This record gives sequence, C-alpha cells and structure tokens, in this order.
Amino acid sequence: MNTRFSVAIVGVGAMGEALASGLLAAGWGAGDLSLCVRRVERADELAHRTGCPVSLDPAETISGRDVVVVAVKPRDVEDLLKTIAGEVTEEQTVVSLAAGVTTAAYQKHLGAIPVVRAMPNTPALVREGVTGVAPGPHAGTEHLDRARQVLGAVGSVRIMEETLMDAVTAVSGTGPAYVFLLAEALTEAAMREGLSRDIAESFVHQTIRGAGHLLTDTSKSPAELRYEVTSPGGTTAAAMHVLEERGFRAVVEDAVRAAALRARELGGAD
Repeated sequence: MNTRFSVAIVGVGAMGEALASGLLAAGWGAGDLSLCVRRVERADELAHRTGCPVSLDPAETISGRDVVVVAVKPRDVEDLLKTIAGEVTEEQTVVSLAAGVTTAAYQKHLGAIPVVRAMPNTPALVREGVTGVAPGPHAGTEHLDRARQVLGAVGSVRIMEETLMDAVTAVSGTGPAYVFLLAEALTEAAMREGLSRDIAESFVHQTIRGAGHLLTDTSKSPAELRYEVTSPGGTTAAAMHVLEERGFRAVVEDAVRAAALRARELGGAD
C-alpha cells in the first residue's frame, strides 16, 4: 500500500475498535487515526490502549481526516449527521458501517458528499472479516479505493450495487450468529451423547474451523464437499436425512429473509 489515508472513526464499539486495531496492525500510525466515543471513561481506555487521539466531539474527530468512518448504531446515525452537517467536506470520504442506512440518508443531511456504504462482519475482530461496499451517487473510483484500503485492514472487500447491501447484511453481517448458534446446538447435542463440555467444545469449534478452511482453501463447492463426507447408508447420511426432513434449508432461508427485511426497516427508520 503506497498511501495510508488518515482515518476518523466515529463510534468505537466492537466493530469500530476492530477496525482501529486492524489499521494499526496494517501499518497506520496512531497519529493517522482519530477516534470518537460518548463516554470519558471509554475515551481514556481507548487512548491508553491504542495511543490514538480520542475525543467526545465528532466534529473535532473528523476535522482534516481523509476518511470518516461512521460506526454508530443505525438509530444514532441521523443525530450524528445533524451534528456534523457542514463539517464534512467534499474532499473527504464518508464510509458508513450502519446496517440498513442508505447513502440517500447521508445525502439528505450532508449534501453532495462522497459516501460509501459498507457492511463488515464480526470476524473483522480477528482480521478475517468480509465487507461488502457500495458507492453512493457522489462516490467515484478514488473514494471506493479509499474505503477498500481502510476496510481491507480487517479482511476482504467486495464492491457491489447498493440494492444488494441488505442481502449482504442478512448473509455475512448476520451470518456469524448462524454459525455460533450451530456451534451451540452441536455442543449441547454432543454433551447429551456423553461428551464433557470441554471435549465437545474443542471438537465442535475445530470442526467448524476446518470446514471453513475447506470452503475457502479448496475449489470445491459446498455441495461437493458435503457429498464427499456423506457415504450412502452412513452416519452423515442419517444426519442429513433428519435436517432435510425437518426443513433445515427453509429455516435458513426464512432467517436470511427476516434479517434482510429488518435491515430495510432500519434504513427506512430515518
């Protein structure tokens, strides 16, 4: 990376802090970042841990920064935009991490400012995130490049149309929770079959990790990988029969649809 853009992160919860940590690990200096939080105690904690300047004032935080990352909760976006309206310039790139909030909502308060809508996920905490990004009407290639470089510090980045972002939220943004619920269920089932909790958790966690590597590190499709482990008349076949019979696919589809609908509702809330 030849250029390290200066970055302001407004709203440093789990995702905002993951991004800050990823940027520092990727070579950004503490002085290249500025952070904004609501509470003095949180500001002191972050300043001590990261070495970055931390403020309670969003306008102070974003002043002079190349990229402004909005990482507050969706319900708090409108109040923040009212606060920083007139403070953001056309030379800056605004990157929104708020689920469901459209770039049109930003234009309403900020005007013709380059805005890139993004949806990362929690594996960003371990630099294994995946982020979908979509440009607003005033964002060009250079603004997408800025967003991609910043968000690339915590994982992979894919550019797409904004109309697809609610689906991204429902699949990858919400997706880790589906996997964690599966891990909980598998662990509980293993314990009912006689395994101790520590052994059950160890086997379940490593199984999910290994299966993930098979998906990402081989060229085989999920169906091919499933067929390879499903011998006719075997144990996996018995398990797959139960899952299919109980409507596993339909339940997943309904869950994704519910998450996408909620993302659209959040976007319309402002």
